[in-house]
Amino acid sequence: MPSAAAISDRTDEPGTALARWYSPILWTNAMLQVLIIVTGGLVRLTGSGLGCPTWPQCTPGSYTPVRHQAQGFHKYIEFGNRTLTGVLLIAAVLALVAVMKHGARRHLVAKASIVLALIVVQAVLGGVTVLMGLHPATVAAHFLISAGLVAVATHLYLTRFEADGPTRTVVPPLVRQLAVATCVVAGVVLALGTVVTGSGPHSGDADTPARFGFDPRTISWLHADAVMLFIGLVAGTWIAVRLTRSDDSHAAGAWGAVLLVTLAQGVVGYTQYLTDLPWVLVLAHMLMAALLVVALTRGMVALRARETAAGVRTG
Repeated sequence: MPSAAAISDRTDEPGTALARWYSPILWTNAMLQVLIIVTGGLVRLTGSGLGCPTWPQCTPGSYTPVRHQAQGFHKYIEFGNRTLTGVLLIAAVLALVAVMKHGARRHLVAKASIVLALIVVQAVLGGVTVLMGLHPATVAAHFLISAGLVAVATHLYLTRFEADGPTRTVVPPLVRQLAVATCVVAGVVLALGTVVTGSGPHSGDADTPARFGFDPRTISWLHADAVMLFIGLVAGTWIAVRLTRSDDSHAAGAWGAVLLVTLAQGVVGYTQYLTDLPWVLVLAHMLMAALLVVALTRGMVALRARETAAGVRTG
């Protein structure tokens, strides 16, 4: 995804504050979804999941950490992640207001509303996770919803100037179906990744680990098998797009980026497995997972087209 500074898109009223801030607001909304995956991973990998042992308060009687709290530095890491949820909520509200003021196109309002609703769901699920002592199933659901938020917020940003109405596929239907299958397998890979983490040493609580109970090696192998299938599908989609869209490098470039992120993610994944899961590499793996969702979303958007909204020009 390009940086906000590189965006030269504007409406037919280039002097308005809305024209200046519309793209940066939606870009920030998407990137914060990536950031909270990283901070959430940091909470888990440092054993800070119960740094704030209650919810919605951090500790009984206080919404913020207290000086003599037994959880030590863990309370600050967990509280920081909770605070970021509030920032995400503000960003989501601003994104919804921005799309409503910028033409109120139905598809954009719907996506912005989904982001806002899922953030509220995440906040509640985060509280449930704490109250359940970091049960691995709720932790896994927490991550997967975040991955979905990354996808929706990224899609919102990438389609921010499109008009309402049907889209048309710019590749043959079979290529589109291959891309969809690739995304489905990506979802399986992410889900299995949460099971791997939920079966390994990083439980999120330094004192009372909560585990799925599966054999970590077996689950890791199953995850690796799914990754191999995914890599093959990504490579196949990239080749198919190149062969069928020789007149348009955008779609091929988008899927080339998916392939590069996938290969980098694979290298990090195998390295962390062979080095006994150092937390720094696990955190990098989580960041790469979020970036993979961004790349896949961009790849899917590149396979279809829709007219831009009336009165909107893209630079």
